[in-house]
Amino acid sequence: MKIAIISDIHDNLVNLNKFLNWIKKNKIESVICCGDITNNETLNELAKFSGAIYMVSGNIKLFDDEHVPQHKNIKYFDKIGIFEIENKIIGLCHEPFYIDKILKEKKCDIVFYGHTHRPWEDNKNNVKCINPGTLSATFQRATFAVWNTKTEIIELKILDIL
Repeated sequence: MKIAIISDIHDNLVNLNKFLNWIKKNKIESVICCGDITNNETLNELAKFSGAIYMVSGNIKLFDDEHVPQHKNIKYFDKIGIFEIENKIIGLCHEPFYIDKILKEKKCDIVFYGHTHRPWEDNKNNVKCINPGTLSATFQRATFAVWNTKTEIIELKILDIL
């Protein structure tokens, strides 16, 4: 399964639409969002993706929690999420300081996080921790990651050179 991981959209609808077009062309089956979608309009745009979306809120959240259930393809967690895809236990948070809490709660195969706007790969307690960067291109180029769960390969994508 191919999964796209995004974070820190910050209402950049131009980049979000570029991303959505790219994942449609590249047969991405699911999206994991590490937070900072920000408002209802951006949430509605993201929800146009036909596959499953797993997301946390982030530290900048202007959308209404009541708005999320309108989108049947979105599985929404507040600050942290732990869920399973293809027999892989995935931890999800926005701020990196939640990683330790996730790892204390459950043995995860991988953790995704955001907030820093910098793509990063780290290893904590023998668990790969991945930050896909920012889709908004605030302070950095717009980036996201693609994870192939079968091959275990994670690729960083730079939006403006796709």
